Amino acid sequence: MEQTAVKITKNAAEKIKNLLANEEPNMKMRLSISGGGCSGFQYVWDFKDKWPDVQWSEPYKECLVLDPMAEMYIAGCTIDYVEELGGSYLKIINPNATASCGCGESFAI
Repeated sequence: MEQTAVKITKNAAEKIKNLLANEEPNMKMRLSISGGGCSGFQYVWDFKDKWPDVQWSEPYKECLVLDPMAEMYIAGCTIDYVEELGGSYLKIINPNATASCGCGESFAI
């Protein structure tokens, strides 16, 4: 059953899976938030094995887990992979954000 808290585009799922291909089997990418950044909260990408005591969400697209404390702030988000002249990155489109910084790494609710 597909969850609806976040949506991951095909490009983003493929990129995350490519990054995980160099990690241990069954590894998942972790998305959480922390206080800070120029808008109040910032997105944090990591690997879930660095946080063994956390009760994770079910994996999205078999590659991403959400920090349970972050779920209410990123519910309804879309994660996309963007390639531009200046670089490539995972972009989070957050409908809950009332403001965000120019680089897209931090947001306010």
